Amino acid sequence: MGAPIRTAIEGGVLTVTLARPEVRNAMSRAMVGELLDALRAAEANDRVRAIVLRGEGGHFCAGGDIKDMAKARMAPSGDTDPVAELNALFGRIALAWARTPLPTVAILEGAVMGGGFGVACTVDVAIATTTADFRLPETSLGVVPAQIAPFLIERLGYSQAKRLAVTGARLDAEAALGVGLVHQVCAPEEVDDALRETLRQILRCAPKATAATKRLLGSLYQGVTEAQIDHAARVFSEAARGDEAAEGMQAFMAKRPPAWASK
Repeated sequence: MGAPIRTAIEGGVLTVTLARPEVRNAMSRAMVGELLDALRAAEANDRVRAIVLRGEGGHFCAGGDIKDMAKARMAPSGDTDPVAELNALFGRIALAWARTPLPTVAILEGAVMGGGFGVACTVDVAIATTTADFRLPETSLGVVPAQIAPFLIERLGYSQAKRLAVTGARLDAEAALGVGLVHQVCAPEEVDDALRETLRQILRCAPKATAATKRLLGSLYQGVTEAQIDHAARVFSEAARGDEAAEGMQAFMAKRPPAWASK
């Protein structure tokens, strides 16, 4: 198996590609670590003026890797909680991408689920193709969109975030545009042109002024904190270790409705 992400720099733009197409680019622990490393390296590189995040194989990201979650649930708990630690790790990478001073653009295609949905809410510009399928499956699986929740509120507002979370939402690209989740929708064959135009606009702006503006907006918003990430991780772990999560995961693997689903 290859590296979970690929990176390339061209014309001041760092492209980060999620490269696990066999699982629709589900985020493993290794992928999360490499995403953070790539971001920190970009922030330290004066050549990088913007970052593009996209997925390989026609999908953006199908959420967290279920195998990693299963391993965390089976790990012995001592002074630390492996499930909460894994969940908090994702929260910290989402927060890092949300607060980076570099302009960020995501190309959203195919599956945009769970954690992938959350990451889509952290970028400055979200461009979706008409193939994009946005889902928040957590509550239908008996768990909680713990680390995603604050970024849903930040992008969509409290009312829409609640509606989508409690309905286990599924949105197509046009519906995502309608609620403000994405900023532009185009056909798959037009997405590269849309990306080039967005980057042209970004690169016309002064890099230090752009970074200062992003920091100012972040300070005015007063968004997610490390303490909130840790609290959300504890909430997620409690749900993930419960009976509903066990039933939800079993139902998902068996491709059947969970016991609580109405017929």
